[in-house]
Amino acid sequence: KKKPAAATPDAGHVPMGEEFDRAKWTLPPWQPVAIALAIVAVVVLIVVWQLSLKPLAVGSIDDVTAVQLPGDNVLVAVQVTVTNPGRKALWIHNLKGRLKTDKGEFSDDAASPVDFERYFQGFPDLGQHAIDPLKVETKIAPGATERGMIIVSFPVNKETFDKRQAISVIIEPYDQRAVVITKQ
Repeated sequence: KKKPAAATPDAGHVPMGEEFDRAKWTLPPWQPVAIALAIVAVVVLIVVWQLSLKPLAVGSIDDVTAVQLPGDNVLVAVQVTVTNPGRKALWIHNLKGRLKTDKGEFSDDAASPVDFERYFQGFPDLGQHAIDPLKVETKIAPGATERGMIIVSFPVNKETFDKRQAISVIIEPYDQRAVVITKQ
C-alpha cells in the first residue's frame, strides 16, 4: 500500500515545531562562552592593574606668593617640585593654575617665562622667593625631579586669595593624562 504524500503547507500555516523544538541545537554551548569571558576579564584586570600601579608623576607645591593687581585681581607665583617615577620621559605640554575659593573655582594658563623679569620689576614682592621657571617643553626623565616656578593670575582680590580652599598646578604632558598637584 502506498503512503499518502505529505500535504504541502501554505504560507499562512508554516509548522513552527521544526524551528523552535530544541534550543540546545540553536544556542552555542555555555562552557566555551564562559571560558572566553573569564579570559577577557583576566586580561582587562591585568591591564588596569599595570596602568594604575605607578602614578604618572608626583609633586608638591613648595611656596605660594601673591600680589594684588589693580582691581580685583592677584598675580601668583607658585613654586612646584615634580618627580617622574614612571618608566618613560614626561614632556610638559602645558602648565595651568587653578584656584578654589568660596566664591568659585578659577583657572589660568601659566605666564611665559620670558615675562617673569618684567613681573618681578613691576611687583618686587613677587620676586622675593623667585626660582627658575618651570617651562613648557621641559623633559623630566624617568626617576628625575624638576623644580620650578609658574606665574598665574586669578580674578579675585588678595583677601579672597589668602582665604582660599585650595590651589593647584596642572601639568599636561603630551602623551599622558594631566598631573594635578594641589595644596590646601
